[in-house]
Amino acid sequence: MFDELNESKFFHVSSVLNRRSIARHGLDWTRMGAARGIAGSRAPEVEGIFVCTDESAGFFLQINNTGGPADLWAVDGVDEELLLDNGHGYFYLPARIPAAQVRLVRPDIPPQRGF
Repeated sequence: MFDELNESKFFHVSSVLNRRSIARHGLDWTRMGAARGIAGSRAPEVEGIFVCTDESAGFFLQINNTGGPADLWAVDGVDEELLLDNGHGYFYLPARIPAAQVRLVRPDIPPQRGF
């Protein structure tokens, strides 16, 4: 989906309301609160950070239920062997991801229609 981003293997989709926190603190489920989760949850669904590939990032953008635009973050340095399945085929890293390992690659993606 995002061919020019092929240098990163994993991505994270989040509300733009979380941008400042992510840039400063990285990805940390204990800091959730500025916006709902991408699927609309008000609290963390797992103790960890959901990641996706560029092929599945479009799905997460389509289910954006945060009430506004989303950002796409590249996530570097993820050990694939540490990823856990949440029981529904979505994978998360059961750890915080420091700000040094994330970078904003697509800001302000409007809510998608058609899902």
